[in-house]
Amino acid sequence: MASNSPVQIFGSPGSRLTRVSWMCEELGQAYEIVVAKPHSPEMKAVNPAGKGPVLVDGDLIVIDSAAICSYLADKHPQKGMTAPSGSPQRAQLDSWIHFAQGDLEAPLWLKTKHKFILPEEMRLDVGDITGQEFTRAIAAMEARLGDGPFVMGEQFTAADVLLGHIGSWARNAKLAINSDSVNAYFDRVLGRDALARARAREKEAA
Repeated sequence: MASNSPVQIFGSPGSRLTRVSWMCEELGQAYEIVVAKPHSPEMKAVNPAGKGPVLVDGDLIVIDSAAICSYLADKHPQKGMTAPSGSPQRAQLDSWIHFAQGDLEAPLWLKTKHKFILPEEMRLDVGDITGQEFTRAIAAMEARLGDGPFVMGEQFTAADVLLGHIGSWARNAKLAINSDSVNAYFDRVLGRDALARARAREKEAA
């Protein structure tokens, strides 16, 4: 059985860090939040790119929220948040994780960069483009959703953590989610107790 020694999560509360703290809460994985701003010396010490979240598990450093969620799910296979490597179920799970970042999050992140992050002289009005791309992603997600409560059916997985967190970002950004089934899905996953606990931990750490 995997060790449950505390891991460290570097990043900023309210950011993609929430995906990792949420995963830890779902898995019962002990963790410590190390608040580190992007490009700070503390962040660059664990990720030369200066970006979070970063997971430190003993001598192992894992960068990127999706990679971290996948690693934690694999570390606790008895929790059922992943599927065996090489199985059809794992292929579908990985497909959903790549969709989450490559299709659903990409237009949201582009809009965010041009609204808050980039220097003002570099910002462009990308609202129409990002809105169209996000609408296409929601339509694709609706077409892929099955009859179960989660994207893999009855079992809540790492993919649901990533998709749910991106859905919360989209709602906060006032992006239109023109799908009753997708909105119902987001309501289910965002109402989980583990997410509420993760947000409370982050609030304490901030």
